[in-house]
Amino acid sequence: MATTVHEPPKIERRDSSRLAGNGGGRNLVPAGGDLVRLKDYAPPPASTGIWVVLASISMTFAAFTSALMVRQGSAPDWRHLALPQILYFNTLVLIASSVTLEMARRQVGAHMTGPKNQTAAPARWLYVTLFLGLVFVSGQYVAWLQLRAQGLYLATNPNSSFFYVLTAMHGLHLLGGLGGLVRVIRRLDKSILRKSTLDATSRYWHFMDLLWVYLLWLLWTKL
Repeated sequence: MATTVHEPPKIERRDSSRLAGNGGGRNLVPAGGDLVRLKDYAPPPASTGIWVVLASISMTFAAFTSALMVRQGSAPDWRHLALPQILYFNTLVLIASSVTLEMARRQVGAHMTGPKNQTAAPARWLYVTLFLGLVFVSGQYVAWLQLRAQGLYLATNPNSSFFYVLTAMHGLHLLGGLGGLVRVIRRLDKSILRKSTLDATSRYWHFMDLLWVYLLWLLWTKL
């Protein structure tokens, strides 16, 4: 009886020179090793998620505004409250921070899409924005100290209560924006910053700026 000998199966080997990038077959990193360019695409969750957050914050402060209106109309003990003058300085600081952040966004965008030697120190304006944000938060605390020096505390009267609550809520949300700036700076230093992260942080910060201008108008006209 004849015996049939089967040939072993041939294993096709891939040519490693054909695999572009530094990730082997998975191609995790582009051939040029420019990870910043790879992350330039803004995924839909990052671009839409920030609007959900801003909508939620808007509804929260709309509820506070409604409560203030109702309380003012039904309170015989509602008295005028002189706003601390430092609030106007704080407003200018926050507006300036939005300007520096927009400058940072454009400079970082040029750094992510163009030659690196044309945009030295792309995080410089981000640090300036971060510093101005800290100045604003410190100025808000000084405003609280000035009210306390006048004998106005959280439970002194309805006016002071709304002042502390509204400024505190805005300050807490602004601290979240400061955390976002720190995250952007760290990712930029590691060359893993997504354009969507930078854009979302910028939108959030500009929204905090506009929200404070609205709150200052509300406090000035109603308190």
